[in-house]
Amino acid sequence: MNTSKKISVGILGATGSVGQKFIQLIDNHPFFETVEVMASDRSAGKTYKDVVNWFLPTPIPNSVADLIIDRCIPNNKVRFVFSGLDSGVAGEIETEYAKAGYTVVSNAKNHRFDEDVPLLIPEVNSDHLDLVTSQQYNGGMIITNPNCSTIGLTLSLKPLEDAFGIDEVNVVTMQAVSGAGFPGVSSLSIIDNIVPYISGEEEKIESEPLKILGTLENNSVKLKNFKMSAQCNRVSVIDGHLESVQVRLKEKTTKEKIIEAWRNFKGEPQSLNLPTAPEKPIYYFDEPDYPQPRLHRTIENGMAVSVGRLKECPIFDYKFVVLSHNTMRGAAGGALLCAELLIKKGLFPQNG
Repeated sequence: MNTSKKISVGILGATGSVGQKFIQLIDNHPFFETVEVMASDRSAGKTYKDVVNWFLPTPIPNSVADLIIDRCIPNNKVRFVFSGLDSGVAGEIETEYAKAGYTVVSNAKNHRFDEDVPLLIPEVNSDHLDLVTSQQYNGGMIITNPNCSTIGLTLSLKPLEDAFGIDEVNVVTMQAVSGAGFPGVSSLSIIDNIVPYISGEEEKIESEPLKILGTLENNSVKLKNFKMSAQCNRVSVIDGHLESVQVRLKEKTTKEKIIEAWRNFKGEPQSLNLPTAPEKPIYYFDEPDYPQPRLHRTIENGMAVSVGRLKECPIFDYKFVVLSHNTMRGAAGGALLCAELLIKKGLFPQNG
């Protein structure tokens, strides 16, 4: 598609943490411009700057600050919306928009396992985007971004699955407080503490990679059938999810070949030179105490995944550590990359 003219987009849930990140990332984007913002009924009719509790380190873009907030009902001028809605309301609203002919790129969980909806990590399963051609939404469509921890984990598993095959995965996550949104976890709960529970998180991590790594067959995805186990913890880190992974492979291999597979890994976003795509999706570190959230979460604007501490495992075959930026690669940045791929593949029907 010719992207010389920017595509006008709207943001559903524009005042929330993910909505704000969408607005920040789309400012000066070569493909998109934010022209409409949608939020709850109590915010509708007011200017964005007067309602939003803006907590990002950059100012509200001037192009958005004075926009009047609309309700989340599909009567907007744009035909393309990014959804930062809470999962409590996202499912029905996103369906209404798609049925009204809108393209919806969502960060919410609600439609991730709909049979005809792509659960997309563009470097991993770009071919799943073809599912949108079989959706029955009167010209609209829904594309979903996976769970924040799923994205970093699955990016690290994809080269291993392709090269050696995977039998079993065990993962323990240490997830940043920003993953809980704003204002998130109370200070009295998280300072000097670790909370060994995040509602619904383990179920997502144990199921989503099996769809993402699955095979597209006859307009549906055949799920991978390897075993996954996850335990999730909230830790006192602002941004960056760290995951300790153990993996059993189908084919025996060496540490050197695994590192080579990670370092050589690239996908369609890199070949298409998409604006938000990292030059290298995976960085492997030889240092014994890397990766660390404070040092490595912002590599390639937070869109790359950092891996380290690869060792042989006495129970599984190998163990390693994965770090990803949960609000960039794991949320708005990852969804924006999905949208860029949609545009470049010519699957958006209108230049709104």
